[in-house]
Amino acid sequence: MSRSLIATKPRVAEILEVELRKINPDEVLIRVDYASPKHGTEMTDFRGKSPWDKHRFDEKSRLFVPRESQESGIAFGSWNVGNMVVGHIINVGSDVKSYAVGERVATYGGISEYIIAKGVDNHRLRKMKETDIWQNAVCYDPMQYALSGIRDAHVRPGDEVVIFGLGAIGLLAVAIAKNIGAKVYAVDPLENRRNIALSYGADHALDPIGNDIGSIIKSSSHNQGADSAIETSGNPHALQQALRSLAYGGIVAYVAFPKEFTGGLDFGKESHFNNLSIVFSRASNEPNRDYPRWNRKRIEDTCWEMLMLNQVNCEKMITPVVSFEESAEAYMKYVDQEPELSVKLGIDFTGDQR
Repeated sequence: MSRSLIATKPRVAEILEVELRKINPDEVLIRVDYASPKHGTEMTDFRGKSPWDKHRFDEKSRLFVPRESQESGIAFGSWNVGNMVVGHIINVGSDVKSYAVGERVATYGGISEYIIAKGVDNHRLRKMKETDIWQNAVCYDPMQYALSGIRDAHVRPGDEVVIFGLGAIGLLAVAIAKNIGAKVYAVDPLENRRNIALSYGADHALDPIGNDIGSIIKSSSHNQGADSAIETSGNPHALQQALRSLAYGGIVAYVAFPKEFTGGLDFGKESHFNNLSIVFSRASNEPNRDYPRWNRKRIEDTCWEMLMLNQVNCEKMITPVVSFEESAEAYMKYVDQEPELSVKLGIDFTGDQR
C-alpha cells in the first residue's frame, strides 16, 4: 500500500491509502522524498472549473466538444493531485537497463509516498546528483512554459519585456529573460512575489493595483513601450495592461490558462491602433512553432540543464514546505483558498516514518 493525496471532491483533498500494484518489466518504483503541485492549471481542475469537466478536446477537429456522458472529466475520488516528485529508485523492472536501485531521480507524479514510472525510453525520468537542489527539480514543468513564453514573445538581448503574473511560471520567465540580457518589468499585486522577482534581477517590480502599468512603461521608455509582454495571470485586466504597455507592432505571449473572460478587455483601443499581436503560448503543443528545429523535448532538455546548472535557483519560490502529514490541509489552503500566501507549495517526505 501507499498513501497518496487524493482530490475526493471539488476543493477537498485527503490522504488516502491506495493499492500499490506490482511494477511492469519496463517500470521503476520510486520512494518519494519531495513533491510539489502545479498551482495554475491544477487549481482550476481542483475547483471543478476546468474545461475538461464537461468537455473533451477532439484532436481531429481541434475543438472542445461536449462529453458523451454526464460524468466529469476530472476523476474526483481517485485523482492523485500533484505535478512533480524527487525521490530514489527502490525497485526496477527486468527490462530496465538505464536506471538502478538507489539512484536519485525526478519525474512527473502526484503527491504520494511511492510512485511508479516508466523506466524505458522515458526522457522525463531525470537523473539527479545527491547535491542537486530538489526545489529546482520540481520547477521542471513550470519552467517549460516560461521558456516557451520567452521564445514565443521573441525576447532577445537588449529587449524590454513586461511579465504579468509572478507565480512560478512568471518568476521563471523573469529569471530567463534576465539571463539572456533583457530589461524586465515584473508586475504582480503581491509584494512578496515582486520581491522575489527583484532578487532574480528584474529591473522594475510594479504593483498593478491603482497603477496604470501601460502608462508607467511608456513613460520610462520615452513613450516607445516594451518590445514584448508575457501574460501568465489569466486576468483580463492584466492582458489589457499588457497591450497598453507595448510598442507599435509589439507582441504578447499569452501563457495563462484562463477561465472565460466576462469583462476588462477592449481590443478597440491600443490593440487596434498599434498593430499588436497576441500569440497563445503552450509548451506542450506539438508541433512547436519552430518545428522541426524545436519540439517539447528540446524545451524540456534546455530547462533541465539550466535548472541542474543552477542558472535559475528556485529555492525562494518553493514556500511553504510542509510534511506529507500536513499536505491535505496545506494543499487546500495554499493552492485553493489562499493562493496569495504561496508561489509553489513544497511537500517534504523525508521526516516521515516509512
